[in-house]
Amino acid sequence: MSLYVRGRDTIGYVEAVLWLVLAIALAIGEAFTATFLIIFFAAGALAAAGAAALGAPVLLQVIVFALVSGLSVGALRPIIMRHQRSAAETGETPFGIEAIEGSQATVLEEVDADHGLIKIDGELWTARSFDGTEKYLPGERVRVIKVKGATAIVWRDDMPNL
Repeated sequence: MSLYVRGRDTIGYVEAVLWLVLAIALAIGEAFTATFLIIFFAAGALAAAGAAALGAPVLLQVIVFALVSGLSVGALRPIIMRHQRSAAETGETPFGIEAIEGSQATVLEEVDADHGLIKIDGELWTARSFDGTEKYLPGERVRVIKVKGATAIVWRDDMPNL
């Protein structure tokens, strides 16, 4: 079987490759955003590439692109966005890092702007002072304000124990 094909098959191959290039470009574009929108157009371009590979005319390819993109944005994006909201927004019980933020901790090694170690619910965490001028000594109670990577940003715990 020859790899070289003439006529409509060659045009369909070129169109399919162009749609694939568009799909890849859109997927790469999505990697630089946090919108979960562009990826659905990449899926539409991928579907249009499939239509082109099957020999569909350009108008049908564009219709496939529009339908798949529109349906996936309309059907899948709301589900993804709903699951992306924080527990505070949805009223659900927080878990993971979201559950750690706002919790109390005990200082194990002095915490300042550059280093420190705390214990949160039995787990050891590196910590930094929220205000670079504050220092917390071992045994003090602090409150986790934010988690950045594997480091808890803490502040003096002014809230009573619950």
